[in-house]
Amino acid sequence: MNPTNEQLVSLFERMTLIRLMEERLRADAGAGRLPGAVHLYIGQEAVAAGVCANLDETDWITSTHRGHGHFLAKGGDPKAMMAEIWGKRTGICKGMGGSMHVADLSKGILGANGIVGGGFAIATGAALSAKLSGNRRVAVAFFGDGAANQGVFMECLNVSTLWQLPLVFVCEYNHFCEFTPTVTVTAGEIADRARAFKIPCEVVDGNDVVAVWKAAAQAIEWARSGKGPAFIEAQTYRIQGHLESEDLFLAGGKYREKQEIEEWRKADPISRLAKLLVSMGVRTAVQLDDISTKIAGIVEDAVRFAEASEPADPELTFEVMFAGQKP
Repeated sequence: MNPTNEQLVSLFERMTLIRLMEERLRADAGAGRLPGAVHLYIGQEAVAAGVCANLDETDWITSTHRGHGHFLAKGGDPKAMMAEIWGKRTGICKGMGGSMHVADLSKGILGANGIVGGGFAIATGAALSAKLSGNRRVAVAFFGDGAANQGVFMECLNVSTLWQLPLVFVCEYNHFCEFTPTVTVTAGEIADRARAFKIPCEVVDGNDVVAVWKAAAQAIEWARSGKGPAFIEAQTYRIQGHLESEDLFLAGGKYREKQEIEEWRKADPISRLAKLLVSMGVRTAVQLDDISTKIAGIVEDAVRFAEASEPADPELTFEVMFAGQKP
């Protein structure tokens, strides 16, 4: 099975939206305009887009602290996301969650999460509810290679296998655990941890959106048909830093070389898809530029919406965080 031509164009549109939103956030973070830190998804767009393109709106996903791409790939509103990051009342969480906690239950987005590995148990619980109700929903747990070393990962691999839950684990292997290269802190192959539970696994080029799409289509159908969990390891790369203010943490130190980043830029997932679309005669380069220009307008609209919105209401603290504790 391969995506149709129109599905490929849709993937290009969604990946471009993620990239341009993140690039705008990078610029605003660098200018000191944002109220908090942002962890950007630049370079990993093919994973979120390829997986979520195979999900229904009623399916669930759990995300990570690097969650903007997942939110947008699953159909989240760019304006509501941008307003949330800006800490505004019109944000998807009324400005109370910020960058690391974007969520939209109406879209099946159970939330980004500031806790490393925090989405595993949430996705497993969602999959259990689907199993009990028989509604054929699927839950997807996105996580990074750093989260694979959390104990809850093994617990959820175990229980989802025992109970044959409709759960797909998607490891975005971006080669870093914050400021530490994964190979220095992770023994063995991450996919082997799922294989130990006899979960079907596929390791794919995470910068090839067609490869991701095909692996996700197979894994999601496996889970949806009642056969239990599936596992995808998508090999990709985090182009930006762990967060946009990481130089303050590093204090002059470094954990990777610029040459390594530039080598990975050559495998940029959006450029690769654009070349494929042109070579197949699906769209011309000019038509793809027109799509990018249109999406750039969507991003600017989202920024204007966020800037014009009122700040979050601090009184909400006593409803959503400290209910019943107002002095």
